[in-house]
Amino acid sequence: MKASEHCRLLGRWRIVEADLWDHDYLDLCGPATIMISAGNRGEITFGAMQATLDLGYSPSMVFFTWAGFDEMDEVTGEGHAELLDDGSIEITFAYHNGDEAILRAKPDTSSTAC
Repeated sequence: MKASEHCRLLGRWRIVEADLWDHDYLDLCGPATIMISAGNRGEITFGAMQATLDLGYSPSMVFFTWAGFDEMDEVTGEGHAELLDDGSIEITFAYHNGDEAILRAKPDTSSTAC
């Protein structure tokens, strides 16, 4: 049995707030989201930043390292996301040798046409 099978954070989450950036910045290049998938992979997108996540799982938390691009500059870092009592997640997102942000996300209920 995979560790990810017991993780309650699997799925797509809509990032709705951050302590360092306003909502307009979060959605600058499209909806701010984090995707937590089985198989130790995920993705995060907000502002002008897009990155892939390398995940580790527990039932109510994921830990990750990440690598991607922010305004076309290569960036890396680490973080974790924790399930809160209200069903949202709190994400601690740290740039290597840089800023650390706290983001809040809710389950993404949007749907797209097939």
